[in-house]
Amino acid sequence: MKWDKYTIDTTTAAEDVISAILGELGIEGIEIENHVPLTEQETGSMFIDFPLELPPDDGTSKVSFYLDPAQEQEELLERVRAALEEEKKYLDIGSGRITKGQTEDQDWMNNWKQFFQSFTVGKILIKPTWEEKKSEDQGRILIEIDPGISFGTGKHETTRLCLLQLQKYMQGKEGCRVLDVGCGSGILSIAALKLGAGSVTGIDIDPNCIGCAQENMDVNHLDKKLWNFFSGNLIEDTSVRQRVGQESYDLVAANILADVIIPMAPFLLPCLKKGGILITSGIIDFKEQQVSQALEQAGFALLETNYDGEWVNITAKRI
Repeated sequence: MKWDKYTIDTTTAAEDVISAILGELGIEGIEIENHVPLTEQETGSMFIDFPLELPPDDGTSKVSFYLDPAQEQEELLERVRAALEEEKKYLDIGSGRITKGQTEDQDWMNNWKQFFQSFTVGKILIKPTWEEKKSEDQGRILIEIDPGISFGTGKHETTRLCLLQLQKYMQGKEGCRVLDVGCGSGILSIAALKLGAGSVTGIDIDPNCIGCAQENMDVNHLDKKLWNFFSGNLIEDTSVRQRVGQESYDLVAANILADVIIPMAPFLLPCLKKGGILITSGIIDFKEQQVSQALEQAGFALLETNYDGEWVNITAKRI
């Protein structure tokens, strides 16, 4: 389905007001583009380990909204224009010029599928649901996954590092309890259960990830009694730490950011049983030393460090 996209040229000072005006007119799905630098909190909640390179902030902003071509648009657009003219009396909204374009929702929802094909990580085969299993893959542990809006097909270096470590450290630990911090699409939780874990708990700061992880659990026909996912902040929320529990897990996987692992290290240690294993990744190479120091200061003993390109895995143990 094609959608008409309308973009308002405005200022960063006015973007929130204009967004509110559009909302009052019944327009949903508003998109804002500007050059305002991300805060540390915003960067920390993203699935990246380095800041985005943005042009200098020049105070300009673009506020876009989408309309169904089948609906009557001109009356609504006139109301938008009138509201913008009225707002000019009180606030610098820039030119307020509205330009029209067109986009197609299948470009957002489906085109990524052509870039996701089945692959292996150790003895694990990861494939999208729309592909058939090949004869040469018989005997491998199968994970079917559709990441949707969440991070984690398993192909990224950080996830591969974690999957390899899971396969190594879960040998002989059938029935163990696993905590997946920053669960994303749920791929590490699925792998843990497929490798013999007795139960997994997944937590993510992004509520959208929880539904995605649950759906992928169902796709892999994993018993609902074996897994539990919820959204929360392990660092800031005492109730979340209480819900996760102390000395409850044999293994914790944390495929998140270095800048999150560092402050989270003291809160990860109590989750593990004595002798429990922590597998971390999502660490860009130039932050390896900082993460190692944070883990040691929290009370972990470092076991090994592995590399895949510029990404690093650090595996540690609660002593």
